[in-house]
Amino acid sequence: MDRAEKKMGVPRSLYSFTLPLGAKINVDGTATYMGVATVLIAHFYNMPLTIPQQFTVILTATLASIGAAGVPGAGLVMMSMVLTAVGLPLEGIAIIAGVDRIADMFRTTVNVTGDAACTLAVARTEGMLDKDVFYGRKEVAVVPATPGLA
Repeated sequence: MDRAEKKMGVPRSLYSFTLPLGAKINVDGTATYMGVATVLIAHFYNMPLTIPQQFTVILTATLASIGAAGVPGAGLVMMSMVLTAVGLPLEGIAIIAGVDRIADMFRTTVNVTGDAACTLAVARTEGMLDKDVFYGRKEVAVVPATPGLA
């Protein structure tokens, strides 16, 4: 939120709505991860996914990622729902568990970048973007925090 205002030129009235909303529903990194991990597990078990199963993976991964908590490792837990939906063994989660923490960092980066890009696009289309701040021609005044408040 700080960067949206100070570096991107998006007003607080906009980013205070779009960024929290995006943090909950724009979880494309997690959905993509679940889809790719499901295909990996299917290949590991030599169980090819049919076209209807692939659509089931897309649907359940999207819904599971929206419902996942915003804590590290939540996507791994929600993966069980996706695997169950297409009939893959839950033991396949162990294959990706070792790299999940590192992959979680990349998923978070994708999610945050998407949220910022959408906020920027809305600000521009609504005429709320401060182009001088965006292009670095002007700095936003930093209001110091009140002592004693964190």
